[in-house]
Amino acid sequence: MAIEKLPPQLANQIAAGEVVERPASVIKELVENSLDAGATRVDIEIEKGGAKLIRIRDNGSGIPKEDLSLALSRHATSKLKSLDDLEAILSFGFRGEALASISSVSRLTLTSRTAGQTEAWQAQAEGTEMAVKVLPAAHPIGSTVEAVDLFFNTPARRRFLKSDKTEFTHIDEWLKRIALARRDIYFTLKHNGKTVRNYRPANTETQYLQRLGQICGKAFAETCLRIECKHNDLSLSGYLQSPHAASGYSETQYFYVNGRLVKDRLVNHAVRQAFAQYAEGVSPGYVLMLELDPHQVDVNVHPAKHEVRFHQSRYVHDYILQALQSAMTQSVQLPIAAESEEQPATSWQASPTRGAVAAQYSGESASKPSTHFDLREPNVPSRQVDYSTGSNSYRSELKSTSRGAQASSPSLSSIRAYGELLNTDTAVPQNSSMPLRTENAQVGMGRASHGGANMPPVIAGMYWVLVKEDKISLLDIAVVAKAVQKAEISAKFAQGLIGQPLLMPVAVAVDDDWAEIIENRDQLLRKLGIELSIRLGQLIIKKVPPYLRDSQLAVIIPELLQWIRLELPSDAAVIKWLAEQAANRFTSASEAWFALNTLPDDVQGELYNQSQDLPWEQWIKENQSDR
Repeated sequence: MAIEKLPPQLANQIAAGEVVERPASVIKELVENSLDAGATRVDIEIEKGGAKLIRIRDNGSGIPKEDLSLALSRHATSKLKSLDDLEAILSFGFRGEALASISSVSRLTLTSRTAGQTEAWQAQAEGTEMAVKVLPAAHPIGSTVEAVDLFFNTPARRRFLKSDKTEFTHIDEWLKRIALARRDIYFTLKHNGKTVRNYRPANTETQYLQRLGQICGKAFAETCLRIECKHNDLSLSGYLQSPHAASGYSETQYFYVNGRLVKDRLVNHAVRQAFAQYAEGVSPGYVLMLELDPHQVDVNVHPAKHEVRFHQSRYVHDYILQALQSAMTQSVQLPIAAESEEQPATSWQASPTRGAVAAQYSGESASKPSTHFDLREPNVPSRQVDYSTGSNSYRSELKSTSRGAQASSPSLSSIRAYGELLNTDTAVPQNSSMPLRTENAQVGMGRASHGGANMPPVIAGMYWVLVKEDKISLLDIAVVAKAVQKAEISAKFAQGLIGQPLLMPVAVAVDDDWAEIIENRDQLLRKLGIELSIRLGQLIIKKVPPYLRDSQLAVIIPELLQWIRLELPSDAAVIKWLAEQAANRFTSASEAWFALNTLPDDVQGELYNQSQDLPWEQWIKENQSDR
């Protein structure tokens, strides 16, 4: 069979198979064009779930008369001029296929007027007739696109459409997603002549929370945590379901990259991992928006642009994980009642924002925190974290990747920034080397309130410097971390640990007796939160408890199976083993300090007794005698 060039109509219909999946796909492409044109209001009108009529009207910049015909042809766009533009895309559309594809499977009319024109012009294209007719029309500044009788000339595609109700549900869901990302736009949706959605511009935080409640539900809007985090050219903002209100699986899961809604498994994994410490086995709701250098992300990897590829995906994953963990740590601290005694002023400032919690560092002293805090109250203290002013400032920025660079080989500056991200002490204010407190505000040797005591200075990255009256002592951070892990595991082990799914299951060559061990010790493995299966001669590790996530699973899981093969270990032995594996789980001294203050008084006392006193008085005398 000879090779022939496809006629334009057939080529457009093939392209429509990727771009135009259902009426919601048409609305997505047309509304994104309106937003790229600078529209501040978009009105959507549909009939019979969009199969009969789709009409999109906006107040954008419009299309000049001379460009109307070209706008309906393939690979024609005003958003790209060169290959360099393709590497830094900030617009929604860029391929120039949408209007041509839609016009090939519907009766399409495009009416537009620019600010420089005295009258509007209308372009018409209909299915098999690829010739475009341009006629004068009446229209305000902006554009209106009508697509009538979708798939009228492709009966096979039309038969695949679902009921009007189902198609409308898909349209409504997409509109919710774009309304969350573009708070500044006025969206309306009419179905069969009836207005069903009316999203007014949300120019203030209160107005946006109202829109959030409309879309994600009142419960989510009133209990969510506000996320606001900046680091070099990375910025994460949005809302995360509170650990206190999370349970099971939430359908409110929206993630945006530079304003574009995408689906990314790495992000879902980072959210679940951040949540695991407070609500294991939960898939929480979130509305998160990531802004980064467009050179660091490739949006041209999916036909419908539903997915993106990060040049440094691991770096982005851990950045999101750190930001969410910090916000949740603070949300857990907030509900605790403050001590009745007067507390020293701190450098964390609370501001009222309804239904949201976030963390922001302020250089000024704040007033004493409220003694009670409840995320469900109408007016709640809000905290916002700004990582750009953290205790250890990030010194290097992400380096833009050129065409010839390999995504798998990050620059030295990026590697350095990645290392700093993992080791930055996010919970300690910038002036972490604060003066040691006395009597009413002692650090360490007295009982510290839950989340209320400032962390003492850290020396050599290994010890806390504790002061009580005229005594100075050093407390080993590693010893405390191990004790905290053991206490935490002991408290949870009786009820059984909840395993966390691995992003990528680990496969190990199987031994002959492992299947029998797994069957005989199934109850113990379930209690440990470990899920294993054997397939095609390999042991597949699917789930592990959070205490093993940073371990070499391909080594320790086989060792565990050999250990439990002949005998059933005691709970104390298993807890000790888990604590040893999780010894390096704390990534900062502040995390270990916070965890220390959650332990019972007697356990804290035992740990404080292990501190080493410093003979500072003797040193002073020796120094004076030498003068």
